[in-house]
Amino acid sequence: MTLVFATNNSNKIKEVQQLIPNNIKLLGLKDINCLEDIPETQDTISGNALQKAEYIKQHYGYDCFADDTGLEVEALNGDPGVLSARYAGPQRNANDNMEKLLDNLNNKPNRGAQFKTVIALILNGKTHTFTGICKGEITTKKYGNAGFGYDPIFKAEGYNQTFAEISLEEKNRIGHRGKAVSKLVAFLNNH
Repeated sequence: MTLVFATNNSNKIKEVQQLIPNNIKLLGLKDINCLEDIPETQDTISGNALQKAEYIKQHYGYDCFADDTGLEVEALNGDPGVLSARYAGPQRNANDNMEKLLDNLNNKPNRGAQFKTVIALILNGKTHTFTGICKGEITTKKYGNAGFGYDPIFKAEGYNQTFAEISLEEKNRIGHRGKAVSKLVAFLNNH
């Protein structure tokens, strides 16, 4: 089975490739020559995931899945949420995003947050969604060099290290994307 993962993020493709069964060939957007920006104009994480998957199915014809992830911070009423990648502006710079978030949380005692990933799968003409949530908190400064996005400032519940300080295997096991992908994989194994 061949599935397109509607992303250009090589980090995401690497993470997911480690989790899916070997009998599934995973292609990224570059592999199908999709070079345009796929619209993400919905106001929810699940809406964006679905919009991206539908775009690939409609324009390229592949069975596919797309994900969208947001960091939801309690003290900021769920922000940055659906705007996580562009929180500090359209340049999508992870460092700028982290700096803005840390500034906005300055002097706020509640640092509770969660990462939420929604995967929308279009397979054999049907749409399915899978959600993964990882609860934790935002640190007061950056720690670690691994990972991407907000990983250096997010500590999962029960951990003393940020996502940027733990191994990719550990992050996949406890993280939001890993949880959503596990649900996707369980579904694919039964179909």
